[in-house]
Amino acid sequence: MSIINYVNKEVQFKIVYYGAALCGKTTNLAYIHGHITDTNKGELVSLATAADRTLFFDFLPLNALVIKGFRTRFQLYTVPGQVIYNATRQLVLRSVDGVVFVTDSHWDKMQENVESFHNLYDNLVLQGMDMDRIPYVLQYNKRDVPRLAPVHYLEYILNNRPVRVPSYQAVATTGQGVFATLNAISRLLLRKFIRETEETAAAGQVRAPAPAATALSGIAAGTRR
Repeated sequence: MSIINYVNKEVQFKIVYYGAALCGKTTNLAYIHGHITDTNKGELVSLATAADRTLFFDFLPLNALVIKGFRTRFQLYTVPGQVIYNATRQLVLRSVDGVVFVTDSHWDKMQENVESFHNLYDNLVLQGMDMDRIPYVLQYNKRDVPRLAPVHYLEYILNNRPVRVPSYQAVATTGQGVFATLNAISRLLLRKFIRETEETAAAGQVRAPAPAATALSGIAAGTRR
């Protein structure tokens, strides 16, 4: 869940990029990290073993005044794609606020995409989370490859829940769709946070910052070099 840091005047959100092996999760993070000004980002950290790697970094958008007097800080994580590292996936998902599910658009990767999506669902359930309640978006990556699965088919197999979620086409190696995806999940998180903050404040349960008018201005603008 999001963390309100009253000392630093920040609201911190954790976003996890999830998907099958080699679908483009790491490429997304590397592109984002490379196009945010140095003063607004942390280091891109790799927690690696001989065959297992998780990346993460955090950043503070330039136009991050989401709540009066409070800035937003986003922490981005990837999970290892291989199924044998499922314990690491579960660990990375702890306290997650939102998910970007990255899909490999190759026709021959459809089974892996579906299995990874089901694995995400199962791992969230194990932590007492519900995919119908946690914000997530779909990214259809590698739209520049041959033997391309059409978007309507990807929507059919992955975006067929009762409430459809935002989906974006991307080529993470060039940056196409990368910030659009990040902006989408960030906006979902902000809307959810503001709604829950207002409900909690109205109930008089905790001290909470009041929403600002600039809450949903987006994060990509002003962050690129």
